[in-house]
Amino acid sequence: MFFKRFSLLIFIISSGLALSLSSCKKDKKIIKQTEVAFKKEGEFIIFKSIDSTQIKLDIEIADTDFDIQTGLMYRNSMDKNRGMLFVFEDERERFFYMKNTKIPLDLIYINEKKNIVSFQKNAKPFDESSLPSTFPAKYVLEINAGLVDTWGISVGDSISYTTN
Repeated sequence: MFFKRFSLLIFIISSGLALSLSSCKKDKKIIKQTEVAFKKEGEFIIFKSIDSTQIKLDIEIADTDFDIQTGLMYRNSMDKNRGMLFVFEDERERFFYMKNTKIPLDLIYINEKKNIVSFQKNAKPFDESSLPSTFPAKYVLEINAGLVDTWGISVGDSISYTTN
């Protein structure tokens, strides 16, 4: 008698589990993320202190809470001559991370005097580890990973930017 009840209980549990798994497969919806398009909101120049050359970029500007929190999340790519400039109201140590960010980035931390104070190079997509500035920063520029080294950008280089 015990064996029959136990077998029936196992059958009911197995059937319920199989039903729930098959219904999960049927109800699974594929949500397609719309690509976020680049919107040029300004121009950015890095003045290299070593050889006086200039590096020019088109930038998007993140200066609202929403834009700062979203940043470059959900983007599939970014052209080499583009970046996102985060503009904060105050100068202090900054902490970034790569949650929902699909492209590897270099982060350039800039103080209120518009001098580069530190970097975080080759930040990995989707990595939620903290990427702090070494010194207080008022601005943060995100560019494609590897460009800090390719362009020879250094701590002490200065920047300027204009908005549209």
